Amino acid sequence: MITHEPNAHYIANPTRYKNMAYERCGRSGILLPKLSLGLWQNFGENDSRVNAANMLHTAFDSGLTHFDLANNYGPNYGAAESTFGSIFKHDLTPYRDELIISSKAGYDMWPGPYGMGGSRKYLVSSCDQSLQRTGLDYFDIFYHHCMDADTPLEETMQALDYIVRSGRALYVGISNYQPQQTQQAIKILQDLGTPLLIHQPRYNLFDRWIENGLTEVLKTEGVGSIVFSPLAQGLLTSKYLNGIPKDSRAAQEHQIYLAEKDLTSAKISKVKALNELAQQRGQSLAQMAIAWALNNEAVTTCLIGASRPAQILDSVNALNKLDFSQQELTAINNILKE
Repeated sequence: MITHEPNAHYIANPTRYKNMAYERCGRSGILLPKLSLGLWQNFGENDSRVNAANMLHTAFDSGLTHFDLANNYGPNYGAAESTFGSIFKHDLTPYRDELIISSKAGYDMWPGPYGMGGSRKYLVSSCDQSLQRTGLDYFDIFYHHCMDADTPLEETMQALDYIVRSGRALYVGISNYQPQQTQQAIKILQDLGTPLLIHQPRYNLFDRWIENGLTEVLKTEGVGSIVFSPLAQGLLTSKYLNGIPKDSRAAQEHQIYLAEKDLTSAKISKVKALNELAQQRGQSLAQMAIAWALNNEAVTTCLIGASRPAQILDSVNALNKLDFSQQELTAINNILKE
């Protein structure tokens, strides 16, 4: 792997599409790579810009054409979009038409009553701010990040429709919506003439909620999905097999996504059993976890995170073995039930 210094001229790998598989997103005209890169973490103000650039280069060089952002990714809020925008301007501008770039709004972003939720005021304003931070003319996909029970769903979907019709985005998505809410959103958007392209839910071996109705809605309605946290914030890796490393995410204070209290002996036992099965398959646990998520036919692409380029390459290698025997799937389910 070639690393790129900030002032070096980046030239994309000419064979970047050779080994990546692409999947149609629902019944749309869009093909997405089996893996997409999320900028949720490690692209903030205190993170290395050189490392961030190298991760984006490595991803694109490997055929990952989809980069996923949100307005409040950081820290601080907006920092990931600004970091991406700086690297995009310097390195990726010539490849804009080869990329799918998305952002989102929904969670808390700025003070006052108009800085979060699902109102037209918030979504359009946030989209404009995100475009300014990234330096883009438009997003390929713009999402409502989370359901807002205090705003009529019609208003939220009308805002997404307007964002497309005004040229701010090409497609719309939703994230973290429950099955019934998703069904309602699909119907409203269909009536408006801006069909729902994609849904972004959490999905991994320990969190399978989408199997309770959402996947059926997506398959029936022809909507794609991009699943996040396939490694359960690092739990589904070899990192915690022998305790909690001091530099790990779970060891950090004020950690809200994976805390030490979540790493029970029972859960670690399951992780160890899953790791043994992965080794029998000739994969790392992380690679098997990604392959398992992609094995769900309702899943279009798996959203991976990374703290260094090598982790991206390791995830790409998961695509070398995506098939599971029925015996392996049964073994996985038995481990998770224990």
